[in-house]
Amino acid sequence: MPGPAHPDPRDDQQLVAAINAGGDGAADAFEALYYRHRDYALKLAMRFCGERSLALDAVQDSFVYVYKKFPGFTLTAKFTTFLYPVVKHNALTAKKKARRAQGQPTGSEGDPLAGQPDGRAADPARDHADAPGTGVARLVASLPEAQREVLMLRFVDGLPLEEIARALDIPLGTVKTRVHHAVRKLREDPATKNYFAP
Repeated sequence: MPGPAHPDPRDDQQLVAAINAGGDGAADAFEALYYRHRDYALKLAMRFCGERSLALDAVQDSFVYVYKKFPGFTLTAKFTTFLYPVVKHNALTAKKKARRAQGQPTGSEGDPLAGQPDGRAADPARDHADAPGTGVARLVASLPEAQREVLMLRFVDGLPLEEIARALDIPLGTVKTRVHHAVRKLREDPATKNYFAP
C-alpha cells in the first residue's frame, strides 16, 4: 500500500505529541508515523522471520502495540530505536507460531540473523551470482549472533552506538566491544580484508 503523496512535515516527537493530545488530528498523526517507519519495520521483520507474509503480520502487530501505548507514550529515543525490539519480538513470535502450525519443532530454530547482512533471506543461487559480495555475506553470517546483530544495526541500519545500546537494552560498552570484535574479524579474514581501507 503506497504512502501519502505528501509526507507529514512534523518530526516524530511532534507526531507523538499530536497523538497523545487526541482529537481530530491524532489519527492522521499516527498514520504519518506508520507510513514513515513502515518500510524500516518490514525490513527488520524480514531479517528475523524471512517470510514476507509473516513479516507483514509482525509489522501490523508491532504498530498495534505502539497504538495501544497512547495516550501517555513518551519518546525518549529515536522512534526506530523503540521500534526495533518490538518488531524483533513480533517477527520471532510469528515465525515460531508458523513453525508450530506446520508441526515443526520450535525450541531450536537456529540463528534468526543467519541470512544476508542486509536482512534478506539466504538464497544460494543469488549468492553465487553476486560473487563480489558473497565473501562478506558468508563471513558476516558466520559471526556470533550478538556480534552480527550490533554490526547490522550499526552499518546496515545506521544507528549510533548509543541508540543500539538502547534498542538492545545493553550497556554501551558491550555494544562497542561487540562491534570491535566483529569488525576485527572482518578485517582479518582474507575474503573480506580488501573491503577495508589500509
